[in-house]
Amino acid sequence: MSLRQRYAVAVNPAPPSQSGSDRPYPAPDGRIEPVGDWDRLRFEDAPQHIVDKHAADQRARTRRRFGLRIGLPLLALVLIALIPLRQPLSDWLWPETRLQALRQQAGVALSEGKLTSPDGHGARELYEAALALDPDRGDARQGLTRVGAMALVQARQAIDGGHFDFARERLELARELATPRDQVEALARRLREREAAHAGLDRLVAQAANARAQGRLDGAPDAALPLYLRVLELQPQRNDALEGRDDTLADLLQQARQALERGELARGAQGIARVQAADPGHADLPDALSVLERHVEQRRRDADQALRRQRLDRAAEAYLDLLAIQPGDEAARRGLIAVANAHAALSERYAADFRFADAQAELERARELAVDAPAVTLAHQHLDRARESRKRFDQEPPLARRQSLRRLLNEAAAAEQRGDLLTPPGDSAYDKLRAAQAIAPQDPAVRAAAARLLPAARRCFETELSGNRLVRASGCLDARRALEGASAPVREAATRLAQRWIAVGDERLGAGELHAARSALDSARRLDPGAPGLSELAARVQAAAAAN
Repeated sequence: MSLRQRYAVAVNPAPPSQSGSDRPYPAPDGRIEPVGDWDRLRFEDAPQHIVDKHAADQRARTRRRFGLRIGLPLLALVLIALIPLRQPLSDWLWPETRLQALRQQAGVALSEGKLTSPDGHGARELYEAALALDPDRGDARQGLTRVGAMALVQARQAIDGGHFDFARERLELARELATPRDQVEALARRLREREAAHAGLDRLVAQAANARAQGRLDGAPDAALPLYLRVLELQPQRNDALEGRDDTLADLLQQARQALERGELARGAQGIARVQAADPGHADLPDALSVLERHVEQRRRDADQALRRQRLDRAAEAYLDLLAIQPGDEAARRGLIAVANAHAALSERYAADFRFADAQAELERARELAVDAPAVTLAHQHLDRARESRKRFDQEPPLARRQSLRRLLNEAAAAEQRGDLLTPPGDSAYDKLRAAQAIAPQDPAVRAAAARLLPAARRCFETELSGNRLVRASGCLDARRALEGASAPVREAATRLAQRWIAVGDERLGAGELHAARSALDSARRLDPGAPGLSELAARVQAAAAAN
């Protein structure tokens, strides 16, 4: 059979038999060819486009079979992975289904009496979850109302059964769910009455009276005041308990006044605060508060005066007492920082004289009071530099030391002759003298130079202060403090300079220059935290800042 004939047979198969089945039929050359069995046809002699089409079909069938073999197992794995997420996924796809499930679960919990639960499966939590999903649905709100009503039912049953703690929990739940207040309070009164009958209040009152007679007023569960308060919690109108409580509070106030008179400010304030918490309307309380305020102000004046006189331990103790009474007392906090700054200044002075043990001790005191104060950080750095300087000095031979000391003293004298007492930095007579003091603080020539320079520093301060050049006056005062120590004349000079800064701050504040006024206030505070007029200026600056 020719190629053309074979092709015609392939593309034009014979019609099926009358039975409809595919049967072989004879080809023109007598061979039997199957009908529709394309995979067994031979196309090696067919045209090229027929061959290509057949190959493409074969590849497509191969890809489909491969996709089924790979895709079906992969789809199965994905579905298995989604099984744990089926509930959240359904919630996302069908939120109404989730709402219905929450309401059903809440109804079941309510019927079982499980009103609330930390694990979120109580009726209250479930209704609240449904309300969060759809705040406009009223059935969840109605469910919460039913929870509150059931809480009252359970509270009543608990009271009758003597389970008072559980009854209090259910009453609190009813309050949180905005159950009618009259119903809640009626049950609360009933609870107190039952507790009173159960607790034996007559016995508690007798124990409280006995504790008061023994002087055990407060501080323990079996002391007089806690017992009286327990009785009044159960029976608020019980007269013997009310009278006993008032008498006990009067005794506590008397003890507080005595503590204040002994100077025990914190203890006295603590006693008065205890009375105020127990009965804010106690008849003796206003007088006790007035006494406390008077002692607080006196302690504040004592603290400021001790700071001015450089009695630093006494000042720190007083400021700490004030902060123990009123933690937000900014004036006391500033005073404590000033004490820390004074300890830091002493540390620097001792470090300059190579008295490292004393310098370290003063630095530790400053840290205890105000570890974050800038002066404390600077004092620490100064002490480190002094130790390094001493180390280098100890490594020099004695001859070199004497030469360095003689050179510094000569340079200090030359600067003094030029009038360069404090400036320029590093080359002033003061700087040269301080360097000489670091080498040999007890050397007679060094002490003589310091005595000679001190009057010049005093004149410098008075000259700059009279010219109202306050920054330069502060530098002169620093020189006086370094040369003269924390003497009374130095403290008096610091107060005078602080008052000048206060006047500047008042003037700048009147001109509307709040930043300059605050800067002047800070300068005055560093010099003398207790300077007259300082607290008034601070209050005005604070008010102006709040207005802005």
